[in-house]
Amino acid sequence: MQRRLLVPPALLVPFLAACLIAPISVGLGANAPAVADQTAVSSATVTLQGGGLSISAPGDAGNLGTKSNIVGAVTISGQLGQVQVIDSRGAPAGAGWTATVISTAFTPPSGPAIGAGFVGYTAGPITKVGTATYAANDPVTLSGVSPVVTATGIEGDNTATWNPTIDVRVAANMAAGVYVGTLTHSVS
Repeated sequence: MQRRLLVPPALLVPFLAACLIAPISVGLGANAPAVADQTAVSSATVTLQGGGLSISAPGDAGNLGTKSNIVGAVTISGQLGQVQVIDSRGAPAGAGWTATVISTAFTPPSGPAIGAGFVGYTAGPITKVGTATYAANDPVTLSGVSPVVTATGIEGDNTATWNPTIDVRVAANMAAGVYVGTLTHSVS
């Protein structure tokens, strides 16, 4: 024979509520198991490599100027075109660079040439990007490697651009003709 336990409905609701709430309140107690860490920390790096130091100048500057052939000496001047130094080395603060130039003699198809000692260089205004102090050196003779623009106090990457004037001092009694010379820029 089976026996049944009859619980009056007035007692059944509080009994069921106690059975459901007790496990929840026990789970929130001081002895509850630790919750797993829900964050993860990763360390990462990036590398920024320094670029280079370069200079560019026009490949063909064209005619610097024309003057009539006269008995006395004359200076023929003209702008070479844009010269630009790009420094993307990421150099440490205080670094610097020097742009230099050297010229060949200006030679005609025949006869004596105008020596590089009679060729001068004026940098003119320097347009800059970045932090640096620029100085133009304006050599009056280009027979040897001559500094033309110097950058000091560099902080990070920088660019300098100028359009130099080239002065060719022609001695008296030079033959009429087209004289051709080559200017070579460098930077270090």
